[in-house]
Amino acid sequence: MANYKITLQYEGTRYQGWQKQGNTDNTIQAKLEAVLSKMTGQKIEVDASGRTDAGVHALGQVANFHINTEKNGADGGESPANKMKSAGEIMEYMNFYLPEDIAVISIREVSERFHSRLNAKGKTYCYRVVNSSIPHVFDRRYVHILEERPDIEAMEKALPYLIGTHDFKAFTSAKKGKKSTVRTIDEIRIEQAVSASMKTAGTKDEIRFWYSGNGFLYHMVRIMTGTLLEVGLHKRKPEDIAEILESGRRENAGELVPAKGLTLMEVRY
Repeated sequence: MANYKITLQYEGTRYQGWQKQGNTDNTIQAKLEAVLSKMTGQKIEVDASGRTDAGVHALGQVANFHINTEKNGADGGESPANKMKSAGEIMEYMNFYLPEDIAVISIREVSERFHSRLNAKGKTYCYRVVNSSIPHVFDRRYVHILEERPDIEAMEKALPYLIGTHDFKAFTSAKKGKKSTVRTIDEIRIEQAVSASMKTAGTKDEIRFWYSGNGFLYHMVRIMTGTLLEVGLHKRKPEDIAEILESGRRENAGELVPAKGLTLMEVRY
C-alpha cells in the first residue's frame, strides 16, 4: 500500500463541507475520492486533518489516502499496475479532473502509518471581517461584512482569557458526547488590513482574527469570533470571557458568525 500526503486548497462556497454524506456528493471529500477512484479503479478513501464546515475555505488543508499498488487498475481504472503513476502524475491527474475551486498544491509519498488527522500537532485559522457599509464585490465570498466598527482595544483585552488550555465546551455547537472539549490555544491575534476592494483607497477596513492551537471543536473559531465581536461592540466586557468558559454553556457565548469568513491556513505536524 502506498500512502500519499497531499496539501490542498479549496473555496468552500458551493460545497456542503469536507465530509462525504449519504444524500449528496457535493463535498470536498467526495470530489477527491471520485477522481482518485476513477484513476486507480479502486475504492479510495481520503482522510483529512479535520472536517471543515459548509462554506469554509482552506489554503492549507492536509489529507492522505492509500493506493493498493498491486491491484491498481484491476477494477477498470485508467492506470494498469505496470504503469503506476508517480506522485507528480497523480497530482497532475487530480488537478485536471477536480473542479476549478479545488486544487492539490503538493503531494508526496509518506510512511504507511501517517494519518493526516491523528498525527496533526496544530492548526492555524484566519477569520476575516470587513468593516464597511460599501459592498465588496471581490471579497464577498471570503469575508463577513460588519457595518458597525468594533473596538479593537477592547477585543484585544479579551484575548488572554482564551489563550492557554481550557475546556471550550461553551464555544462549540457540538452535541454532548464523550469526547473531550479541552483544547490548547497558543496564540490569538487581531490585525487590521486593507481589503482587496479598498486597495485604491488604502483604507484599513478589514479585521483579521488569527487562531493557532492544537485543535478546534465544531464551530469553535466562529463562536469565539462572534463573542469577540460582541466585546468589540460593547455588548460584553472582556472579562466576561472567563465566566463564559467557566459556565460551559453554549448559550452564554456569542453568536455563530458566517462560515464564509473562515479559512484553514495551515496544519502542523
